[in-house]
Amino acid sequence: MRDAVIVEAVRTPIGKGKPSGALHNVHPVDLLAHSLSTLVERTGIDPALIDDVIGGTVTQVGDQGQNLTRTALLAAGYPESVPGTTVDRQCGSSQQAVHFAAQGVLSGAYDIVVAAGVESMGRVPMGSNVVGRESLGVGFERRYPDGLVPQGISAELIAARWELSRQQLDEFALRSHQKAATAASAGNFAKELVVLPELGVDEGIRPDTTLDVLAGLRPAFHSEHYANRFPDIDWSITAGNSSPLSDGSAALMITTSEIAGRLGLTPLARLHSFAVAGDDPLMMLTAVIPATRKVLARSGLDIADVDLFEVNEAFSSVVLAWAAETGADLERVNVHGGAIALGHPLGASGARIMTTLVNAMEQRGARYGLQTMCEAGGLANATLIERLG
Repeated sequence: MRDAVIVEAVRTPIGKGKPSGALHNVHPVDLLAHSLSTLVERTGIDPALIDDVIGGTVTQVGDQGQNLTRTALLAAGYPESVPGTTVDRQCGSSQQAVHFAAQGVLSGAYDIVVAAGVESMGRVPMGSNVVGRESLGVGFERRYPDGLVPQGISAELIAARWELSRQQLDEFALRSHQKAATAASAGNFAKELVVLPELGVDEGIRPDTTLDVLAGLRPAFHSEHYANRFPDIDWSITAGNSSPLSDGSAALMITTSEIAGRLGLTPLARLHSFAVAGDDPLMMLTAVIPATRKVLARSGLDIADVDLFEVNEAFSSVVLAWAAETGADLERVNVHGGAIALGHPLGASGARIMTTLVNAMEQRGARYGLQTMCEAGGLANATLIERLG
């Protein structure tokens, strides 16, 4: 019976997604190509053996349009015979790429495949691929006559439903920066990072931030329109307890244990179980809860069996609501910090988080790791991996 294993995982440092960010002048094609070329260098394999490259990118327009993944693999020097495709499951795009890659290997459709992702939010602003769209169609608007809301409002609705205070949200954000700063200074990211001439470390970590600083930030999404529509919102979501706009890329190589052995590669982790779930598109960011339950049910494991979790920190409220519903121990969640500190380059985040999780599991001797990400539209992916060796 075939399995699917990760044999290498790399990521670039994450830059601030704005014109002053260190990676702003790096074209997203070149940003992804850097991770792709490093992946081949580290494994030492002939890139002609790669059956496919599946990349995640959310805002597929401008510099990120026209099947960016195929362009990037050619820029990375892969043979022209290597195909590539670009997928969009919003923030979980490259986690979905990992799923597609692993499922292809398990089925026998692939022997060696790369799952990757990239986003340059400073060069290609979030939402710029839907500028000018005035309608979502008659059927959708009939079903949701009041319309949906921006993700920041969804994060506020989550905070209200789970009765999360501003202090709780800020305390979680502070811990993200503290954990990321500790991990960076301890060299925990050294193995996964592929430095660029423009940037050698994650640019967004703020080791000196404090609760007082975070408490002084104004709510980022307050408006009279939404205050009237949702009078129970306390307006607690700020730039400090949300993930920032970011630039970055990541890539993983996936194959079978048998092929890895034949090529002299050491499997880092087995891709154990997968799930994708949908939930209320108005709340939008809560599908991590059913996705987690779904992947655990498929795996035959309990939440207590999981040693480490990676839950994308789109907003503090998402992770805290997830923990409240699943009963997960927050001490095992995002142990090297999360997106609030490290950044959230949309299409790259799934692969970035998987890369960080694989390395954290190795460093801590963990057996099982679970990753889940909220995604626009009320979606979430969940992946359970098992460390080998």
